[in-house]
Amino acid sequence: MELEGKVAVVTGGSRGIGKAIAGRLADEGADVVISARTADTLETAAKEIAEATGRRVEPVPADLSTLEGCEELHRQATGAFDNIDILVNCAGATKSGPFVELPDQLWQEGFDLKFFGAVRLSRLFWPHLVASHGTVINIVGGMARTPNPNFAIGGSVNSALANFSKALAGQGLVDDVNVNTIHPGQVQTERLTEMMADQAAAQGKTSEEMLAETIQRQGIRRLGTTADVAELAVFLCLPRARHIQGTSISVDGGGTKGLF
Repeated sequence: MELEGKVAVVTGGSRGIGKAIAGRLADEGADVVISARTADTLETAAKEIAEATGRRVEPVPADLSTLEGCEELHRQATGAFDNIDILVNCAGATKSGPFVELPDQLWQEGFDLKFFGAVRLSRLFWPHLVASHGTVINIVGGMARTPNPNFAIGGSVNSALANFSKALAGQGLVDDVNVNTIHPGQVQTERLTEMMADQAAAQGKTSEEMLAETIQRQGIRRLGTTADVAELAVFLCLPRARHIQGTSISVDGGGTKGLF
């Protein structure tokens, strides 16, 4: 229970990686605020985590692609708790597909939620994180390092967020806030299922064929799980990981072959 007494805010917390991270933070003793767009799914996730861990879990439905949604999350989180110690920016839902078929609206939506959402929430919660000598974890993605013509929006958003995270880590050195980035690879989530279905439809294949080809192409043993990412995220929030600052760590089974 190394995080007992701490409070974490996790976006995208209703399912997938965000939900897994929120659950593991609660396992370690943290109370948690989770946020996503869909109220029903969010409340179900909050109830499941609270029952499994015995911790306080506050769901805050909000559209984090807007400034107003980010401000609402900040208002409710700081109203519910006296301190905010951890911010995990995990919300994101960029669309895949052939470049020429991706209109401006999809590009804008991708940046609004994942990039600007993380920027706005980091800015809003920064004074609280400074006061608590806290931690920011940005869940980005392997396509930040490995561009793919069928995932141009996601790769571009991820690269921008990775750059911002490094800059924020520099400010964190001044203000004593830890900032690190995690780049998940292919993780078994609802989101991956949706992406594989989109890519399969575009190429006239089945989702199963796309997944098998992905594993073979990357030369990995298996797809990742949400638990793989959650374990690292929680470790980076612990006092013993305090000297890890401004880094980007891949959790992809060795799928990223480059040096960086």
